[in-house]
Amino acid sequence: MFAKVQSAAVTGLEAALVTVEVDITNGLPAFHLVGLPDTMVQESKERVRAAIRNCGATFPLKRIAVNLAPADLRKEGPAYDLPIAVAILAATEQVTLDREDRLYLGELSFEGEIRPTQGVLPMVLLARSAGIGEVVVPSVNAAEAALVAGVRVLAADHLGDLIAHLTGQRQLATVPTRDLFSLGEEADEGVVDFAEIKGQEHAKRALEVAAAGSHNVLLTGPPGTGKTLLARALPGILPPLTFEEALEVSKVYSVAGLLRADRPLIRRRPFRAPHHTTSYAALVGGGRRPSPGEVSLAHRGVLFLDELPEFPSNALEALRQPLEDHVITISRAHGAVEYPANVMLVAAQNPCPCGYLGDPVRPCTCSPALIARYAKRLSGPLLDRFDIALDVPRLEYERLADQRPAEPSAAIRARVMAARERQRQRFAGTAIVTNSEMGPAEVRQYCTVDSTGAALLKAAVSRLQLSGRAYYRVLKLARTIADLAGAETIGPAHVAEALQYRLRRSES
Repeated sequence: MFAKVQSAAVTGLEAALVTVEVDITNGLPAFHLVGLPDTMVQESKERVRAAIRNCGATFPLKRIAVNLAPADLRKEGPAYDLPIAVAILAATEQVTLDREDRLYLGELSFEGEIRPTQGVLPMVLLARSAGIGEVVVPSVNAAEAALVAGVRVLAADHLGDLIAHLTGQRQLATVPTRDLFSLGEEADEGVVDFAEIKGQEHAKRALEVAAAGSHNVLLTGPPGTGKTLLARALPGILPPLTFEEALEVSKVYSVAGLLRADRPLIRRRPFRAPHHTTSYAALVGGGRRPSPGEVSLAHRGVLFLDELPEFPSNALEALRQPLEDHVITISRAHGAVEYPANVMLVAAQNPCPCGYLGDPVRPCTCSPALIARYAKRLSGPLLDRFDIALDVPRLEYERLADQRPAEPSAAIRARVMAARERQRQRFAGTAIVTNSEMGPAEVRQYCTVDSTGAALLKAAVSRLQLSGRAYYRVLKLARTIADLAGAETIGPAHVAEALQYRLRRSES
């Protein structure tokens, strides 16, 4: 007796079709699973056996061989429980497979409940591209699967319900496709409005420039000056996600198992703020079974690292490559996976261990040697990835007590979106979205500087000893400042503002 059904596997952020083949022959009772399954998949034998029995069906006391093809693709996770169970029931003629173009996904409990699984969104997207017209998913994952138009989604709570559907006793519910993107952005939750932040006008301007071109920002200042508050206000001035970006972000969260059943589509740019005790694997991704880290969960959004020098140095150095390439590759003995990591990095730090170096009110208590060791926690190449580095000083009483309303986030966001629209038109037909993503060829093509600005830039390269990377970053930042001003050519004022954000530290 033989039967086969379709399922899928997720490798990194992409999915691959998996054919579940079951062959049942006479002989001593045995249950063999082949096809490069990991331990979790091997354990599915007990879950499948118990689920079939406890939903009133018959588990065959024969020799059962299950093959997960292709054999060279490593199979991980419990999502193969449901297709294995369906294939066994079909091979024993307890159910009839009425169509071949159906994908089965889901974990089984001992009593037959179909539990949610990770990575449903990329697997359903794969089903559509492969011409598979129907998928059976756990009810909890149904809203996520229904984001994909062109595929009929059947939601099942229990193996018994699926058996009843396959035997024609009653039909599973069809989940209608939902266009959640047209609903607009999600409501702001915990996002600070710039109108609530007193003073720090230069920092607000810097964040506006950063948001317009998706540039990395480093904020330095004593405790309590508003560095964290400024960072948490940043999402409020970022433009909304496009549909393609929302789908990208939602795929990352689906693979990580972080999509909520009531919010299957991420419609607001992510803001991730891991604690400085976060491990290397949690920050950049990895683990025995690779999963996205914080840098990938912040894809198309903001990764905020507060107390930057306190993070593990190896984790910070690992961020250097994804900050340049916008992807991160995790290699293991059995293969490599790739996750997107196009983030806007915002970091905050104190100027010294006590936090008061250079403060006009409170004296610093750190020794020169301690200050030097603290500064060396951040390497020059890492600091070179920050386009904007600025001080956030202590505010005077008059600024704190000022009751005049500051400019709201909505007004700043309008200017940012106008600048982003100029970039969208400029890079139409390319994979580039913002100025920060330009390579040397794009910089030469789009970052035209007038004669006065070029002379200023030439003097700055010599005086500040700018590295090659820093030179190109200054040009890209100046391009963003010009976009905010609606200028086609980069002028001296744009170059000067871009340079001032790099004057606080020497270049590596």
